[in-house]
Amino acid sequence: MVELSKNEIRKTMATSLGTAFGIVIGMVWTQVVLSAFATGGIPLTSIGGTWTQWGIFVFTAIIVTLICVIAIVMISRWGGKE
Repeated sequence: MVELSKNEIRKTMATSLGTAFGIVIGMVWTQVVLSAFATGGIPLTSIGGTWTQWGIFVFTAIIVTLICVIAIVMISRWGGKE
């Protein structure tokens, strides 16, 4: 039977959580780009709006990105403890 050490579990959890936050960042920015096309008159989705709404969307995406990057760094540090 294989025994898992606390370090192995931490590293695996940190990698998984970092990946999850990266996916969240990618999903948010995908929507920002798609909404920019829609706002510019090139609807790739059913979402449209004004440039002001798009600007708010970009601001929100930046905030989500910063929060996720900080979380990734913190989780990576936690996962790298020996």
